[in-house]
Amino acid sequence: MPKDSEILIKRALISVSDKSGIVEFGKALVEFGVEILSTGGTAQILRENGVSVKDVANHTGFPEIMGGRVKTLHPKIHGGILARRTNQDDKEAMKKHGIDSIDLVVINLYPFAEVVSKGMEFSVCVENIDIGGPAMIRAAAKNHTSVAIATDPDDYPQIIESLKSKNGCTDESLRSRLAAKAFSLTTSYDGSVATYLSQKHKDELPQEIIFSGKRKSLLRYGENPHQRAALYIEEPNVPCVANAELIQGKELSYNNIADADAALEIVSDFSQASIAIIKHANPCGVAINDDIIQAYRAALACDPTSAFGGIVASNRPLNREIAEAITEVFTEVVIAPDADEEARNIFSEKENLRLLLTGGPLDIKTSRLITKPVFGGLLVQDRDNRKLKKEDLKFVTKRKPSEEELSDLLFAFTICKYVKSNAIIYAQNGATVGIGAGQMSRIDSARIAAWKATEAAEASNETKPKTVGSVVASDAFFPFPDGLLATVEAGATSVIQPGGSVRDEEVINAANEAGIAMVFTGIRHFKH
Repeated sequence: MPKDSEILIKRALISVSDKSGIVEFGKALVEFGVEILSTGGTAQILRENGVSVKDVANHTGFPEIMGGRVKTLHPKIHGGILARRTNQDDKEAMKKHGIDSIDLVVINLYPFAEVVSKGMEFSVCVENIDIGGPAMIRAAAKNHTSVAIATDPDDYPQIIESLKSKNGCTDESLRSRLAAKAFSLTTSYDGSVATYLSQKHKDELPQEIIFSGKRKSLLRYGENPHQRAALYIEEPNVPCVANAELIQGKELSYNNIADADAALEIVSDFSQASIAIIKHANPCGVAINDDIIQAYRAALACDPTSAFGGIVASNRPLNREIAEAITEVFTEVVIAPDADEEARNIFSEKENLRLLLTGGPLDIKTSRLITKPVFGGLLVQDRDNRKLKKEDLKFVTKRKPSEEELSDLLFAFTICKYVKSNAIIYAQNGATVGIGAGQMSRIDSARIAAWKATEAAEASNETKPKTVGSVVASDAFFPFPDGLLATVEAGATSVIQPGGSVRDEEVINAANEAGIAMVFTGIRHFKH
């Protein structure tokens, strides 16, 4: 006899898109004497494997119509799910209308997000918006005091274990956990649909917003050991950190994932072969080159001290040569689109190094909105996707930058997007040579970047730092000439900055007196 909190499973409705483990689950239910109702492809695969099934159409007395759009939206289905087992009015309604109880609902949804991520046309995406599935999931989850809801193949073993240990019953604790998971699924699913449809109106920020994701893994802890953390996947088929395959190395930490994402964002911004080395969310070296190994060496040279224990990202597949170079320095994580067998073998000799492969091509500069939690709310903004071109620049000094300087200026200003404000970037020959990040004063960022460049030169026995003859980028305007003059003192010959200060003329005059070139962009790249 079931206890008060236990429900005997006599009838189950099964309709799944993901059919993993469904045959074994169906066979196990039949062993407990459960009658199975099912639809379409699910019913077919169960029958083909010897599982007795009753078609939903036979149960309701109403056929599937409109190409399968309407099949479970029927009072005999929803009445059987929603009926309160202890409510006398519900019992009488069931008896009057010939409604049988449904004690277990096994549903997973059309793969809408996967279809969208494959770039399918609108009509195909719309047909993959599940209607009956979410309705049954929500009904079962609402009535979880009487009905168990399974939305994931990972749910099946615990349900079978409950049936075994409780004589064919489920208890309220299990049903409650499954119901919470079910409502999370439908919320996430609706969020994916809303996001997709909102993309047709990119010029508008939505009145209400939902961000959805499926938990991929629990992490050991968050930024610090006393904080809980997990990784959730938002777009399952996009080459990115969240979907990357961990080829080797120990479990990734919260900070590893955050830094790897920051590094991957940088290299994905360049079509040319690119390397970014990240430490604590800021780049300590970035370079572009036709040869990826040369890009790595140039990025490392910017700040080899900080690169120790850092994260390395490449926008090109890795081979033996670059794998050997990377493993000469202690590296926490390497992330790239791919790595050949020789490279993997070399990385495998460093058992603590995590190798993440994303697949490709890398293109994470989407129009998706980005968020930042604040107490009691959420800040939402467009991603900083602005790509500056030469024709966007305003030349404001007597001396104009050379073509080589212009190329480096655009490179350096791009890097500003990924450096905490206040940001100052010195660059030369497609590589950063000094990075000043996150200072409260812009002049301090300029001085720190120059000091780091000097330190790197001394460590490699160079006669002068690479800031001599470099270009410099500032993520926002120089409010006073002193910041500009600090970069001149470091050896910069050309400057790129947004402009827009009330003291622009003073800053321009200072640049002219120093004999350097300066261009205004009209846009800034604050990163908080």
